[in-house]
Amino acid sequence: MELLRKYRTLLVLLIIIIFASLLSSAFFTTTNLLNIARQVSVTAIVAAGMTLVILVAGIDLSVGSVLAISGAVVSKVLSSTNNVVFAIFASLFVGCIFGVINGFLSTKGKMPSFIVTLATMAAARALTLVFTGGYPLVIRNASFLKIGNGYILGIPIPVILMIIIFALLYVMLKHTKLGRYIYAVGGNETASRLTGINTHRIIMATFILSGLFTGIASLIYTARLSSAQPSAGTGLELDAIAAVILGGTSLMGGQGGVVGTLIGAFIMGILDNILNLLDVNPYYQGLVKALVIILAVFADNKFSSMALSRYKSQSQIEQTNEINEIQEVKVNG
Repeated sequence: MELLRKYRTLLVLLIIIIFASLLSSAFFTTTNLLNIARQVSVTAIVAAGMTLVILVAGIDLSVGSVLAISGAVVSKVLSSTNNVVFAIFASLFVGCIFGVINGFLSTKGKMPSFIVTLATMAAARALTLVFTGGYPLVIRNASFLKIGNGYILGIPIPVILMIIIFALLYVMLKHTKLGRYIYAVGGNETASRLTGINTHRIIMATFILSGLFTGIASLIYTARLSSAQPSAGTGLELDAIAAVILGGTSLMGGQGGVVGTLIGAFIMGILDNILNLLDVNPYYQGLVKALVIILAVFADNKFSSMALSRYKSQSQIEQTNEINEIQEVKVNG
């Protein structure tokens, strides 16, 4: 039972893959699998940053709009300088700036992250419309377009970037002081502060990293479309949150990790892919995805409740044994 609870998200992914391969012969082809991985990369990278924010019991609703404004700035920089390096730094800088704003208002401003990022989401979307004038900005720089469409050793560059980011985050969360502090702050912020952890700095770091990863995702998204779209990233925050929840990270903070988030992102991506292969009406695809998410969260709650009940039962048995031992000592003594 413990093994099933631990690997439940991976089990859900395997079941969906089996059903997908049975429903469509085109699913298990190299081209289609690489296509899924490339499509998933943008959501997964954004979800990686979202995981860090949720681990400290926060939320970042601004990621979709930040992706859009980062893409618009990239387009302006490329049209002005035609320098890819400047464009990359511009996208990362914009993402980090919004991360700083979100983190500062959430910590020093003592405002709920839900409200803060809701406001910055609206601000970033408005700035995108100002930058673009409401029209797509076409990008023709061939070197930049390779970020979203190029290959290295037959693997799409977005997939390579996604793997590198998740590997680094896994090491950071498992083997560094920052990772341990993130879990500590998410588990109990007050206790962490009393033990000497600068909780504001940790929370600020998670928002900045979320903005940084959104900037990277924006580079991929903009390069893939060969243009900066004013509507880019609409609804992306919901997909990222769904991937994090499917991956088993608790919205209350302190529990979860990026491996589960990656699996959750692939569950979402494979669902999209198989629904498209089966030519399901796009109007109904959202309903199917919503149903799968609800079932996954329901199953997760059931497993958690069963694990908690089992823990309580074991604790009661241990307490009873201890009481019996104490009574035996008193009787014999």
